[in-house]
Amino acid sequence: MTASFSTEFSEDLSAFPPERTVFSVAGTDLRVLDGDHPFLVANRSVIRENWEREIAANPALFDGRMVLQHRLKLSEAGIAGEAYIVPFSAFMWWRRQPERKGAIHLFAYPVLESSDGALVAIRMGAHTANPGQVYFAAGSLEPEDVVGGRCDIDSNMRREVMEETGLDLADAIAGEGLHAGHVRGSVSLFKLFRFDMTADEMVDFIGAHMLVADDKEIAGAVAIRSADPAAQPYNVAMLAIIDWYFSR
Repeated sequence: MTASFSTEFSEDLSAFPPERTVFSVAGTDLRVLDGDHPFLVANRSVIRENWEREIAANPALFDGRMVLQHRLKLSEAGIAGEAYIVPFSAFMWWRRQPERKGAIHLFAYPVLESSDGALVAIRMGAHTANPGQVYFAAGSLEPEDVVGGRCDIDSNMRREVMEETGLDLADAIAGEGLHAGHVRGSVSLFKLFRFDMTADEMVDFIGAHMLVADDKEIAGAVAIRSADPAAQPYNVAMLAIIDWYFSR
């Protein structure tokens, strides 16, 4: 679709196309600033209190560091952003808020496509922050994805897919263009990667990788063959993407 562009950074997504709409973007310029995120500064005590509740319910959670956007701008040049490094606990508090104000979560989705026209996703383990949910192998942007003060989404996608599935995006044919969508304050940037393997072969490959992987976050792989939203317990960010893919 054609987006209406804004020349100003915004702390919300009101200038973006409507939620659950897939649109093309020319590229990204996602700066990471020094200092503390204003959301963290304003909510430090409640973030700490909520984290105590989170780890009481799930001791396996780890308060690592991640990139959380402060402001975004959509233009003909793509999506530009200003972000800060925050503890994971800040994100966990943000996502519990009904309005999700004060920050924007942006992440990269590598959409794994099989040679027989299916999509391959993963099911998250019971000990993770999204237990049982099905979505494409991905993770939040982390400090190691920041190069020269800017987020490298291609590096993030390759690392996350390798860690979680054992598949190397360098072995796939990357689709043309970068796409995006958003829902409930989270922006997903995604790109297609087509492997010369059937969906069943990819699922078996990931299953074998799970046996030797250091990262035990996933509970299995899933082949997606239709846009049926009830086929799996999908993460909400998945729905617009699978609908877009299977309706092309």
